[in-house]
Amino acid sequence: MSRKFFVGGNWKMNGSKKIADELLGHISRGPLDPNVEILIGVPAIYLDFVKEQAPCTVHVSAQNCFKTEKGAFTGEISPSMLKDIGVDWVILGHSERRQIFQETDLLIAEKINHALETGLSVVACIGETLEEREAGQTEAVVAKQIKAIKEKISNWQNVVIAYEPVWAIGTGKTASPQQAQEVHKVLRKWLTDEVSETVAQNTRIIYGGSVTASNCKELAKEVDIDGFLVGGASLKPEFIDIINANQ
Repeated sequence: MSRKFFVGGNWKMNGSKKIADELLGHISRGPLDPNVEILIGVPAIYLDFVKEQAPCTVHVSAQNCFKTEKGAFTGEISPSMLKDIGVDWVILGHSERRQIFQETDLLIAEKINHALETGLSVVACIGETLEEREAGQTEAVVAKQIKAIKEKISNWQNVVIAYEPVWAIGTGKTASPQQAQEVHKVLRKWLTDEVSETVAQNTRIIYGGSVTASNCKELAKEVDIDGFLVGGASLKPEFIDIINANQ
């Protein structure tokens, strides 16, 4: 089964209108591989602005949303609000949400479920810490995280799984292509065993964790790596090289 290569850029809490214009300029000039699906995750305050400016071939995504449509949840935004401004994607479960904001597997699964039911597509992030990897718990941790998601959703059609080892995010340390492929293969087998062969073969599993122009081509060669979720490098011109890594 052929899975379309997917590259997302997560701007995190960075940017301004001026910077957004510069970054969108890089993307607009390209050149961009037409066989790659492209997403940029933008701070909520700039979603409307970037949505108006971005090329129509680039998805504009929120970096978070809550698990209910409305209510007394100061500071949160709902999937229906994102839909209202024409945003169709959201990144959920990022390690920074898990680690800094103490979001649990259950809360993340509930947020993913509500986002999907509202009509959003979701980049669902999972990954282990350095301590968990060194303790040999990588497979158990990612299985636990994806199991929580599986128990809350029935339709995987609009889900992209992002494997992001926490120890490789923003550290300059990258999982080797072989390390990343090993976990991606485990995740695909888990989907085969616990969901279905069809879901396993159709669901894109992308890698995130200090992806740069210098390492993306080797990572892209691995059979179960279907693209990337890029942090810091998505704020630089080299993001174009990462989008084109599979050429």
